[in-house]
Amino acid sequence: MIQTDMPEIVKKVRELVQSRWTLGSLHGINHWDRVYGYGQQLLTPDVHPLVVALFAYLHDSCREVDGMDFEHGPRAAEWMESLRDTYLKEISDEDFHLLKEACRLHTEVEKTGNPTIDACFDADRLDLWRADIVPDPERLATEKGKQIAANTDYEELMGFAP
Repeated sequence: MIQTDMPEIVKKVRELVQSRWTLGSLHGINHWDRVYGYGQQLLTPDVHPLVVALFAYLHDSCREVDGMDFEHGPRAAEWMESLRDTYLKEISDEDFHLLKEACRLHTEVEKTGNPTIDACFDADRLDLWRADIVPDPERLATEKGKQIAANTDYEELMGFAP
């Protein structure tokens, strides 16, 4: 469900990615909307909110399969270059770099030490329950992410997974 307070740039990217999606629901719009929601919960003064919001919709955008596809993050980072002068023209160079790094690394790195990138990682990982994987607080990158994971009833959520 699209958030009413979502920035216009994020709404446009959400629509673009959803219009291109041809795979299943495991990594589709419901997942991306939940990643957006988790990302909003993970914001701190050190985290770039627009990067976390855009990550929600771009990190899985170049999957070739809805299952194991370890190169989808680097493909998404590469594809974002084609969006730089259109959909992503309003974001700063710093935010663009952070967004690309978060997408590129999200399947292979657990923690970078960068608050924005780590919030992106945790926003995605907090939604692992949809694939019957309980997020391990010790494997999350942020303190807020660890707290959310430790205080979530995943058994109940997994009973309602899409």
